[in-house]
Amino acid sequence: MNFEIQKLSLARAIQGQLDAMVVLWPSETVPEALGHDPVTRWVATAMEQGDFELKAGAVLTLYCQPGITPRHLVVVCTAQNQAGQIRSAVQTAWSALKSAKVKQLGLHVVGDVTSQGLQLALSCLADASYSYTTTLSKPKTRLLKQVTVSTEKTTLALENAVRHAQALVSGVELAKEWANRPANHATPSHLAHAAKDIAKGKAFKCEVLGPKEVAKLGMGAFMAVAQGSAEPLRFIVMRYNGAAATQAPVVLVGKGITFDTGGISMKPAPEMDEMKYDMGGAASVLGVFKALTYLKPTLNVVGLIPATENMPDGLAVKPGDVVTSMSGQTIEILNTDAEGRLVLCDALTYAERFKPQAVIDIATLTGACVIALGAVRTGLFSSNDALALQLQQAGETSGDTCWRMPLDEDYAEGLKSRFADVANVAGRAAGSVTAAKFLQRFAQNFAWAHLDIAGTAWRSGAAKGATGRPVGLLLQYLTELAGADKPSLVAKSKRPRLNPSTPPVSRVPAKPKARALRKA
Repeated sequence: MNFEIQKLSLARAIQGQLDAMVVLWPSETVPEALGHDPVTRWVATAMEQGDFELKAGAVLTLYCQPGITPRHLVVVCTAQNQAGQIRSAVQTAWSALKSAKVKQLGLHVVGDVTSQGLQLALSCLADASYSYTTTLSKPKTRLLKQVTVSTEKTTLALENAVRHAQALVSGVELAKEWANRPANHATPSHLAHAAKDIAKGKAFKCEVLGPKEVAKLGMGAFMAVAQGSAEPLRFIVMRYNGAAATQAPVVLVGKGITFDTGGISMKPAPEMDEMKYDMGGAASVLGVFKALTYLKPTLNVVGLIPATENMPDGLAVKPGDVVTSMSGQTIEILNTDAEGRLVLCDALTYAERFKPQAVIDIATLTGACVIALGAVRTGLFSSNDALALQLQQAGETSGDTCWRMPLDEDYAEGLKSRFADVANVAGRAAGSVTAAKFLQRFAQNFAWAHLDIAGTAWRSGAAKGATGRPVGLLLQYLTELAGADKPSLVAKSKRPRLNPSTPPVSRVPAKPKARALRKA
């Protein structure tokens, strides 16, 4: 899907060669202030008759009317242009058009619009029109190819907003694609090929390590998870070098369990098919790197993806086994379904070699996080207040929200083991916190944050599918970091600035339903 922006009045916009047009109409705009074009007269008449109230979600539809070139026209009220109101308006408008054959769509914004509001509208439109096709014999492909934004006033900020929305949607949809694919179409090797395809640009590099290289590194925890699967593990290292080599990178670590049976501690059968989404963290890292190919910000980013299946064959790791992680710490594996933290802990140790300014791991880690936060906000855990604040603010700006959770040392009591340095699970209480406390042991030497996306990475039920979260949050964070004129969290050198008019990325994904089947 391609986006562009034009400076046009409503009167001129409705003369464009388009299949359909959506007009976003805020409550503060009265028809008398706009002129006498056919749409404005039509809205004025509807308001006089009480058929169009200026409240969120109110909608008018029109088909093949004289003086209006697009076959379909939808006017929808965005009320005060708040995030939820814009999301609701775009979803309502697309519902009115989804049965039509729309390849080229116009999106006209009446009155003033912020860059965040425009990005939100475009990303919501992309989300509403998304269609998965890869493994369908007769797929219903997305017809919508082009969205042309028109406003009476265009600014550099709005033009940049469209550019950012293009990058964001590209990244989110790539993340959705890989998370939605069935596990036999998204093996660790498949993820490695996808990473290499993304990292073909001048500033990008990708290295893929196999079982021999991982064994040489001493990643005993990662290998323990992989040993029960016939699919060979892959450790994917992606690099984007957009700044000087002296600048410390941000490292993103994405959990890449391409299918999770739970291992010997096997999951119940209902909804186990959704465990293909257990590589949602890895998919989000791929999505962020895809977006970086569009934006090319002035910063360095490393992506680490430990990818494997968690299977229960005769070689699988058993409850009670003790393994040695790359850090040298020994781990008693009490529950093989708590495998995500095992692959992540070795990746966190590996991340230290980059001397990062920050490390963020992203994982569908615990069912306890779903209980705590539902499907609205991602769980945020961090040992660094500055990093936590940056991520919280990025979530609020983008609409891909998170909520900071505690990391009191008392929560680590349940991880004590008589037979190893640490156990991989504690009791049921505060399960998302104890999982984060486990990871924290392997992230002592850098600013670290953990995003538990178990509740936000995908939807269940009739609307089953990946959400692409938290690509929006991460891209917002990186964009702001690239433009920040302040010292990094670790490195003393200042980061170069982007164009100061570059707006933040904004996205409010649809809220998924909570699910019963989750991580241990």
